[in-house]
Amino acid sequence: MKQQKDDDHHHPKSLSAALGARRAGADVMLLERYGCFGGTITTVGMETLGWYRYEGTEDCEGIGREMERVAERMGGTTKWPYNDSDCLDAEKFKLVADNLIKETGVRPILHIWVVEVLINEDNQIYGVITESKSGRQAILADRVIDCTGDADVAHLAGCKYSILDVSQSLGVTTVFNAVNVDVSKFKDYTDRNPATYKDWSRTWSQTTSGKEEHLKSPYLDREFEKAAAAGVIPQDKIGSFGGSWSALSEAGEATNLNLVHKTGVDATCVRSLTDAEMEGRQNVMHALEALRHTVPGFENAKLRNFAMTVGTRDSRKIIGKYNLTGEDVCNQARFEDAVGIFPEFIDGYNILILPTTGRYFQVPYGCMLPSSGADNLLVAGRAVAGDRVSHAAMRNMMACTVTGQGAGVAAAVSLRHCTRVKDVDISDVQQELHRQGVRLS
Repeated sequence: MKQQKDDDHHHPKSLSAALGARRAGADVMLLERYGCFGGTITTVGMETLGWYRYEGTEDCEGIGREMERVAERMGGTTKWPYNDSDCLDAEKFKLVADNLIKETGVRPILHIWVVEVLINEDNQIYGVITESKSGRQAILADRVIDCTGDADVAHLAGCKYSILDVSQSLGVTTVFNAVNVDVSKFKDYTDRNPATYKDWSRTWSQTTSGKEEHLKSPYLDREFEKAAAAGVIPQDKIGSFGGSWSALSEAGEATNLNLVHKTGVDATCVRSLTDAEMEGRQNVMHALEALRHTVPGFENAKLRNFAMTVGTRDSRKIIGKYNLTGEDVCNQARFEDAVGIFPEFIDGYNILILPTTGRYFQVPYGCMLPSSGADNLLVAGRAVAGDRVSHAAMRNMMACTVTGQGAGVAAAVSLRHCTRVKDVDISDVQQELHRQGVRLS
């Protein structure tokens, strides 16, 4: 069995898929385009799997939560500013991922990219063609899981999918980290000038349930308006700035600065991505200059590093055996083929709902099963089937670990029972997920 993960816009779903499958008894090969595992955490620099975890949250359990606990044991976490969520040290998480892979016996390959799929006369996928420094090679597999985030493998396998026009898609972000920050001075500034989720509406016109608007948020936007008014940054760039800060260290580091964004980017087009990468880096320098002039504590801040890649939020979504809906994620949907749960957390397309009420929905196996194309292929992560509102829930990193582990276990169980992934007995899958500590209800 092979776990596929080769695209540059992904979450730690592939890690959860590989670990889930291996712990269920499968021989697993994990492929990664970059030189490290960890997905969006390690390549984009997004350090919070569960920043939504305000008081009252009924959260999932499984490999995603395990990653947080392992990182904490290894000294790779700090507390998120305004609730009990953990900020993961993105650099140390590379070691967390390495250790989890080695401990479970997953076979890893870095610096490799899938370029074609192998399909037999019975329309069953039986491997992939890869490109790497080692040349063009075939890797044979009884099951393949697409964790690319952009449904790249499903696309190659002829699966039907939907994709939004770039005018409607979510923007991309160039995350960056800064050093030489006077952390005490900055904290004093944010204490005296607290922001809430209501303030997000100044940058993104958004809908909430009302309960979110009073909650404190690590948010900056007016500072960029002041910088533009003072001529520090270009006035025509003001729409590119605004967002959240995250972890602060005693060494004067401010990491996971999610302050620079760009709309109208096609995450399946290399020219569009190239423009976004280059413009994003330029705008990071504008953002830093603005912070130096308007934010106490950042007067002497310097760039530590850019993220390895822009963070993207949507592209292809498969048409599945079941397509999740906004009604499902906003009304505590229950499914007989559930592979996990996720709290009522919706963030995207101008909607923000935080899970402070204890409400949650079950994640169905059917949303990971393509309705067409090659058999014995599963899709995990943000490319699972669903509409825009359900995507605003399922795109989040912790939700991606739920579908990743569910897909990995389902693939392994189908192999154990010599059945196709679309015919696997869901009760057997659920039994193995329960054994692995996944919360199903």
